[in-house]
Order: sequence, then C-alpha cells, then structure tokens
Amino acid sequence: MRTIEHWIAGKLTGGTSERTAAVFNPATGAQQSEVVLGSVTDVEAAIAAAKDAFPDWAETSISKRTKVLFAFRELVNAHAQELAELITDEHGKVLSDALGEVQRGLEVVEFACGIPSLLKGDYSDQVSTDVDTFSFREPLGVVAGITPFNFPAMVPMWMFPVAIACGNTFVLKPSERDPSASLLIAELWQRAGLPDGVFNVVHGDKTAVDAILDSPDVAAVSFVGSTPIAKYIHERGTASGKRVQALGGAKNHAIVLPDADIDFAADHLAAAAFGSAGERCMAISVAVAVGDAGDRIVDAVNGRARAVKVGSGRDAESEMGPVVTKAAQERILGLVDTGESQGASVTVDGRGYVVPGHEEGFFVGATVLDRVTTDMDVYREEIFGPVLSVVRVDTVDEAIALINANPYGNGTAIFTNSGEAARRFQRGVHVGMIGINVPVPVPMAFYSFGGWKDSLFGDKHIHGPEGVSFYTRAKVVTARWPHSSHSSDASFHFPTSK
Repeated sequence: MRTIEHWIAGKLTGGTSERTAAVFNPATGAQQSEVVLGSVTDVEAAIAAAKDAFPDWAETSISKRTKVLFAFRELVNAHAQELAELITDEHGKVLSDALGEVQRGLEVVEFACGIPSLLKGDYSDQVSTDVDTFSFREPLGVVAGITPFNFPAMVPMWMFPVAIACGNTFVLKPSERDPSASLLIAELWQRAGLPDGVFNVVHGDKTAVDAILDSPDVAAVSFVGSTPIAKYIHERGTASGKRVQALGGAKNHAIVLPDADIDFAADHLAAAAFGSAGERCMAISVAVAVGDAGDRIVDAVNGRARAVKVGSGRDAESEMGPVVTKAAQERILGLVDTGESQGASVTVDGRGYVVPGHEEGFFVGATVLDRVTTDMDVYREEIFGPVLSVVRVDTVDEAIALINANPYGNGTAIFTNSGEAARRFQRGVHVGMIGINVPVPVPMAFYSFGGWKDSLFGDKHIHGPEGVSFYTRAKVVTARWPHSSHSSDASFHFPTSK
C-alpha cells in the first residue's frame, strides 16, 4: 500500500513517527493508501527548514520571486488534470468540480504574480524641513497553513502564494483525509525554482497542529475549518504571540422573494446546495422562502434535486460524488433522521442512496427538507452534506432578521428582481460575503475572502489585499540628511514639524 510522506527541505521523508492514518477512495469505500502522521519532531524539522530558508528568500529580489511565481503558475496549469484526479480519488468530488477548484487556486497565484505592485510603499517628501518619510512592508518569517479536506488544492493556494510572494517561508499542514495534492504542489514549486525549505508539507493530526501553534519560530497561522477548531486555533495561536486568521464554519442562507425568477433560483439553489455533495463552506444550506414564493420554490427545487446524477467522481456523467468518509455519511444521515423526527417534511429523500457498482461508497443523495424551523438540529448545525433546508417567512425583513440571528456570517444570497430589496438586503445582513442572484459569492482573488461572527476569528480575511497585509508588517522611516554647515537644532521637547 502506498505511503504518503512529508515534504521537508525539498525532499520526501517518512519522519520519525510510526503513526499513520488511512486514506480512502470515497466512491468505493476502500482504503487506497496511508499517510504518515507527523510527530512534534517532524513538525520542528519542517519549521527549522523554513527558518533556515527565510533569510535568503526574504532578501531575494521581488523580480526573482515573481519569476518563480510565474513559473509555478504555468506548471500548475499544465498539471491541473493530474491535480484534479488526485482530489477526486481522495475527496470524492467530480472531476469537473476538482478542476474548478484548481482554477480558483490558480487565480490567487496569478494575483500573487503582481506582488511588485502590491508591495509598493508610500513616500512623502519634505514632511518637515529637510525631512522625508516613507514606508514599506516586510515579510514576517515562517508562516503556516492548516487546511481542510474539502478543498485540498484551492484553500492552501489561497494562503501560500501570497505568503511566499511577500518573502515568507511556509509550512503546510493539509488534511490527512486527502493529502496527495499537497505533495504534487510541493514538487511543482521545486520545479519552478523555489529554493528548498521555502515550502514544506507536514502531515498530521492534533499533535502536528499543536506543535505549529506552540512553536516560537512560527510567526503567523492561517486556518480554514470548523468553528470550534477555528476558535481553538485562534486562542492557542494568539496566546503564543502569533498572528492568526482562522476561518470557521457556516450556515449560508439564500432568500427567495416572490418576484424572483423561480426557475433561475431553483437551478442555482440546487447547484449551490448539492455541488461537491454540499461539502463547501460557501454551500447554500438554507433557502428562506418569502411569502408565496414558498410552494413554488420547493416544487422547483424538488424537481432539480431528484434529477441530480450521483455517482463516482471519475464518471463523466456524475454531477455529485460521495461525501468524504463513512463517518461523514453517517452524521449527515443522522441529522436528516433528526430533522424528520423534529417535524420537518422530507420532500426529497437521499437516505439509502446506492450507486450500482459502488455499493460500499460513501454516498448520500440530494435531500430537501421543507418547513424547517430555527430550533431544529438541521438548522442549528452545519450539516456539510447535500441537504437543503427550507424555512418559510412572510417578509424580506423577517428573512434579514433570521439571517442576522444566526451565529454564522460567512456567505448569503438573495434572489429577486427588485433593486430596492437587494440594496436593503446587502446593507442589512451581518454577513461577510453577499450574492445578489449569485448563490455562491466567493470573491475573485483580487478581493479578500472571509466571513463575520462565528465564521471568522481574527481581523484579516484571506488572500487579496488583506492577505498581503496579514503576511507582512509595516516599517515607517523618517530620514534627514543634514548639511554640515547647519546647526543641530536638537531639542528636549517632543519633535514637531517646522
């Protein structure tokens, strides 16, 4: 059986730990490889390699860094299909979705290729007599990324291109459920000319995470995952003096107003709820039907849900693959059971879904629950599966209040033909990312991604301009070059301009 190892200082290594975890093919349910779980010593080795590489990389010219980034971009683009296949075989999502993930990661690489403009400082001439002031930004040092299973290529690529372009060195701790994409990415970085030690991959579980959080040599940590773990990462990381951006969970709502194009809304709701088997932090998991839109949108979404083609991610006919593990499958099915017992109406039932030839796969069919209320478990918990809950309200103001009462604030959307309602919605909801007739409003790479409330711990969103700010710190220089013939004019009072 294939063993997936760490990548430290430019080469593969099994490390010092004898612990491993199984990596499954979710479509078949069979174990296909094992991944080594790093010890504290392994994490320290990766951090040490990054620390040793930092001084030279930080002093490497922006021009040379940019050339490496452009070369990396071309290599990722050339190997996109290979990356997508690795993702599909370990995560389960269909190939077209995996290719889309790689593309959205590439967009951040392309953004980072513009680092010469992004790192330009400010200059003010003659702020006082013969005195000038200017500012610039410097890298932090060793930074780390702790990333989730649902986007094994895209989410790390939201972090390390910007961090590395800014002059930092990087340690990636990917999910142990689908780790192979990270190793191919490491090889592509090396082929692009990135010096050994600038990018490292160490696999592991809580032992590895805590070693990163506690290390005095790690300056900053980026995390994407569930809210409880995001809160833990933020608290433990900041307690040891690190910068931390920790993106947590979500319960994304989409409001459907009576004036909306119901067919258009149903098409996009189904895609947003069931794409990637609902294993997206930006998936729509709650449709809020306003007024008489309720019956119409439920009927339309039911038809789309029943038509979703579920199967192996390698099958070109599949629109939705399995969920990532058996435990995830059982948890999702249990929440549907609970929702039904608490009074929700199961209008499309994905329980017991079997794909011929893949009977042991971790499949859940597209599921719709109508007349869900906010006290039900299916509403309160992040299901992270192909389940759409429909909540009914009477007015758009009730819908906005319902969204604002939810502890999460990642993404939300509205379907309407009313500009007035859309504007009221975008100004009224307490959510970080908003779509107007766009159900999955993931910003382009030149904007930043992040939510509010329990969806984000820390003050910086990921990638885009805030990513550059997160991975650098500012210096402000005030300079004077006095003439030898001038008097000193030194004074004991606080300096003021003149």
